[in-house]
Amino acid sequence: MAAAGTLAGVGGLTGAAAQSQPETIELGGTTAGWVGRSPDRIDGATNPTLHLEAGTDYRITWTNTDGAPHNIEIHDTDGTVLERTAVISGEGKTQTLEFTATEEMATYLCEVHPTTMVGDVSFEPATETTTSGVEVNDSYFEMGPSIRTETVADEGLTAPLDLAMPPGERGRFFVVDQVGQIYVYDTGSGERETFFDLGDQLIDFGSLPNEKVIDERGLLGLAFHPNFAENRKFYVAYSAPRREGTPSNYTHTQVVEEYEANEEGTRALPGTQRPLLEMPSPYYTHNGGALAFGPDDGYLYVSIGNGGGALKSEKQVDDWYAPNRGGNGQDVGHNLLGSILRIDVDTQDGEKAYGIPDDNPLVDDAGLDEHYAWGFRNPWRMGFSGGRLMAADVGQARYEEVDVVEKGGNYGWNVKEGTHCFAATGTPGDTRAACPSRTPDSVRGGEPLIDPVVEYPHPNVEDGPGAGISVIGGYFYENATIPALEGRYVFGDYSKGKAEPTGSLFAATPTDEGQWSTEEITLADTDNGHLNGFLLCVGRDNDGELYALTTDELGPTGETGAVHRLRPPATEGTTAADTETPGQPPTATATAEPTPTATETATATEEPTPTTADTGTTTNASNETEDGGVGRFVPGSGPGFGVLAGLAGLVGIAARLVSRGGDE
Repeated sequence: MAAAGTLAGVGGLTGAAAQSQPETIELGGTTAGWVGRSPDRIDGATNPTLHLEAGTDYRITWTNTDGAPHNIEIHDTDGTVLERTAVISGEGKTQTLEFTATEEMATYLCEVHPTTMVGDVSFEPATETTTSGVEVNDSYFEMGPSIRTETVADEGLTAPLDLAMPPGERGRFFVVDQVGQIYVYDTGSGERETFFDLGDQLIDFGSLPNEKVIDERGLLGLAFHPNFAENRKFYVAYSAPRREGTPSNYTHTQVVEEYEANEEGTRALPGTQRPLLEMPSPYYTHNGGALAFGPDDGYLYVSIGNGGGALKSEKQVDDWYAPNRGGNGQDVGHNLLGSILRIDVDTQDGEKAYGIPDDNPLVDDAGLDEHYAWGFRNPWRMGFSGGRLMAADVGQARYEEVDVVEKGGNYGWNVKEGTHCFAATGTPGDTRAACPSRTPDSVRGGEPLIDPVVEYPHPNVEDGPGAGISVIGGYFYENATIPALEGRYVFGDYSKGKAEPTGSLFAATPTDEGQWSTEEITLADTDNGHLNGFLLCVGRDNDGELYALTTDELGPTGETGAVHRLRPPATEGTTAADTETPGQPPTATATAEPTPTATETATATEEPTPTTADTGTTTNASNETEDGGVGRFVPGSGPGFGVLAGLAGLVGIAARLVSRGGDE
């Protein structure tokens, strides 16, 4: 809840085109001094200098840690108050101050304790660079833009696979956790609630055959109906125990179901369950699971992997390519595996719970009508972006690829791995000197095997370093906050290897033909230039900002999951702790972000209106709250996905769910 009438000259956001969400700074407030909390560079510092960039929007959130009366003000060099909040008392109370930085700002302080609670504000020119002072290990791609990340949620998550937001909404966003939960975060208060818990409907995560297998099953995808505001329908993809019709030697059934939320859209209604697809899956890996509504046709697109396992096994069906029998990608008649599907959730075709679009490529042809495109091993993130349907397909042991998906397209698996001929010999390094570039004339008239627009090798496959081991699909960057990324397809890789969590981000520029020009993005706020975690997902919000979802664990265990917003490169020492008062140890205790309440001196109003591309306006506010939120979220205007503005790929799945080399 915003508090009106408590600010003096609070600046407003300058528009979504310039910056869709404010930079966040967290402080603890005690009579002895301000104590830095976030970002990490000011954590624990007393009265840290805040290095700001003129024209950039900021949100300062501070928590009263001693119960004494405090507020926060920003002054110019003459002592004129430029920004101000009301004075509040009470331990645990929290305020927020939103403003646009101007170069006249010189100090921030508490008007009640101006001699002890005071710090400097400093400005330096912004630096949009392609390199940084960070030492980066050898990379397969040339080094490109330098950015940084801002953690917006980092508690109570195991394996965050996706960010999602109902169409037209910006006040909250949803996070999908592999172990069965969908959480909803309020972007104003930071409070987290459980929207849906499907944990008891999932497989048993303790059923792996050995410790070397990383379980890729779980809750994998979420998409909101384009008309969610009216019908409250949403869709999930998950791994269920074997259902009727699944062979006894298969590990699980992949399920896509429809549910409805309550009228407020805050809780799922379990009794509204409507099964759509049930697909027997043979192994623990290669489940795909991305869900996305087409922005133009309104149909639901579903990615499904080839089911995992070694080729030439009894769980792989025969196809036209005899040298590599099995793999499920080239078969379109026996099952739906290794494909991207397209169905109509608003109609029903005979006994099916859904309709088949009339222009699906195999309608009135041999094969299952649900198929939209095929020839995939494990399409790991799929989304509509930049006017294209993009999918990243995880390779076996040598190459990773990114594809532009076309209706009726065949993307080559199990004939090719990327642009290279694949050999199913059981030895990861084996290759074939030659392979077909199209199917035989007897197979759909000899359709071409479509090459990827991005391909890169694993480490030790080619001379020089590899780029990673499991590709993670992403989106075109469509915001002006990071100019170096505008118009480029931003995606990533799970890690350089499994020994240490070193996820990577890349930026690809489309070309008229052939491979896209690709560079590796440098993370300027890490020691090695990479993400300090295994990358699970690249997410996008309704303003076109991008997010990296990570974990420190190889499997669905622990609570090291986190959500990081991509930010432009900082000025030297941005928001760094340049000053620390000796003999004044930090007294602030980190707590969860609170649920807002009205201040005593303010008139309560509605939640601040988030900046949108349509309006470019926002309401600034000073929010006083009790410090009692659930989990930790640094409030912003809110990540999420617009179903009608490229919702597809909302449900990207964790990189760990993809095979990291080998047959399983």
